[in-house]
Amino acid sequence: MTDTDPGARFPYRLIATDLDGTLLRGDGTVSPRTRAALDAATRAGASHVVVTGRQVPWTRHVLDDLGYRGLAVCGQGAQVYHAGERRLLTSVTLDRSLAGVALAKIEAETGPLCLAAGRDGLDGEVLVGPGYEVVGGLPATPLTDASELWSAPLNKIYIQHPTLSDEALAEAARRTAGDLVAVTLSGAGIVELLPLGLSKATGLSLTARRLGLRAADALAFGDMPNDVPMLAWAARGVAMANAHAELRSVADEVTTSNDEDGVALVLERLSG
Repeated sequence: MTDTDPGARFPYRLIATDLDGTLLRGDGTVSPRTRAALDAATRAGASHVVVTGRQVPWTRHVLDDLGYRGLAVCGQGAQVYHAGERRLLTSVTLDRSLAGVALAKIEAETGPLCLAAGRDGLDGEVLVGPGYEVVGGLPATPLTDASELWSAPLNKIYIQHPTLSDEALAEAARRTAGDLVAVTLSGAGIVELLPLGLSKATGLSLTARRLGLRAADALAFGDMPNDVPMLAWAARGVAMANAHAELRSVADEVTTSNDEDGVALVLERLSG
């Protein structure tokens, strides 16, 4: 963290950024320009909060690389993580009985699904069943015994279908099981089942309260439908040029892509 610059003031006290497709470039890194823009905004009084669909074990290395010491919202809002203290402040788990019923209802409509699941905790593994393709080469544990899926607390379940598009699968899941679980699309091949009512906005609002901030103080950046609640919550929402059409349609503005320093471009303009 850097000292606040008393001679400047950033117009938003909270900057919320998604990671994949937003803060991170296609190669998984944050550009020097974006790092500098975030540093300047935090010196001018803003708090930067990472808000990601990734659970803590898939997020920590990114935060460490950034030298990030503050609060991060992980797991689509399920986890609030203190990076400096390396501990979970809050964690919401999925009711496994409801999740089992939800999966049965979805499969009754779509046919068999390929499954993965994220276990709760700082070191919670992502279990991956047969046929499920992990996006981005992140570490996962093969699931060979289906009963293991339900043997420990979970934050989320990932579903894939061999023929349905992500949008069609998410719609089928909402239609058949939306009264039991929340359903979100957070990336190509990533449809998730979450605790009902959970979203990035719920996790971010909780984190903002811890920082003494409100939605009116927030500027949010994202690229996928799972970012819609976050952008709707914030005073100003920015979609990346590479964003899903659903998110672009609700954003207050569209910046350049994650590979073209879209976050930095907005921060630099507002700092001007």
